[in-house]
Amino acid sequence: MTRTAADYFLSARFMSSFSSSLLDTILRIGLVTMISFSVCAQSYPTRPVKFEAGFPAGSTVDIVARIIAQKLSDAWQQPVLVENRTGAGGNIAAEVVSKAPADGYTLLLGNNSLVISTMSYHKLPYRAQTDLVPLIFVASAPQLLVVAPTLPVSSVQQLIALARSQPGKLAYASAGAGTGTHLAAEMFKLLAGIDMVHVPYKGGGALISDLLGGQVALTFATLPSVMPYVKVGRLRAVAMTTTKRWPGLPAVPTIAESGFPGFEMSTWIGLLAPAGTPKDVIGKLHQEVVRILHLSDVRERFDGLGIEPVGDTPEQFAQYIKSELVKYAKVVKQSGARAE
Repeated sequence: MTRTAADYFLSARFMSSFSSSLLDTILRIGLVTMISFSVCAQSYPTRPVKFEAGFPAGSTVDIVARIIAQKLSDAWQQPVLVENRTGAGGNIAAEVVSKAPADGYTLLLGNNSLVISTMSYHKLPYRAQTDLVPLIFVASAPQLLVVAPTLPVSSVQQLIALARSQPGKLAYASAGAGTGTHLAAEMFKLLAGIDMVHVPYKGGGALISDLLGGQVALTFATLPSVMPYVKVGRLRAVAMTTTKRWPGLPAVPTIAESGFPGFEMSTWIGLLAPAGTPKDVIGKLHQEVVRILHLSDVRERFDGLGIEPVGDTPEQFAQYIKSELVKYAKVVKQSGARAE
């Protein structure tokens, strides 16, 4: 059996080398340290926890943040608040968390933009790969290519034909420069060989309003942000960005099966903490969020919104982020997409 530090301290060989008073001091320090770590994990949280969400109310990140926050508040009997710090493709919220105390009380609900920003921005006030630590891959949301009701297209091929007949005229909207919706459109442009104008927005509210009014022609958006409008016919669904059709829209094909094999783009949502956050606090947060993701009412809510719960370990989430860096690096390089 592996010997603990206490076993070693109490061994006859060790005791013969040090005075009893020094031994008592060392034991007390070690015991206090172990107790403090244990108490930290057991007592956390002792005050309100804050989720920083880099996108506005009603966005997919915001929706997921509020579902998780409410369940944590119920479990902990401590407020878990969601603060929407919009702008710069989620980077304002990420910077706030990166510079917050590493105590588990200020956390980031981030998405693909966190990875894309490292390549699409010339300079950032924080380093995502060193200033933030992955806590849990919470969920994944497919993107949907939707068009304004006035646009005379209902398929990918019709959209491409229209874009080619009007090079540089069709305007596509995104939730912001350097976001996942921006890169999805850029990937589509590259593969289809078409030219469209990018119109970035600070989130989804104004974007949807302009899309409904025909000021912009199309967008790639997460399902929760556009499904209410698709269901009532105010927006037209053209294609899914995932490799498989979504059960909630079985008649809508994927871009991959519409002539572009291999096309895949989803929006992931994950929880991250400032670097240096105690491992026991990270462990408790991870355990609680995994529990929440398995609750039947949460799964039903996610399913209705078109969100897939994940729940990976911090290590698995970190590896996934690395793979996303490779994936988006190619798109950013080939498209020249920049946020500045």
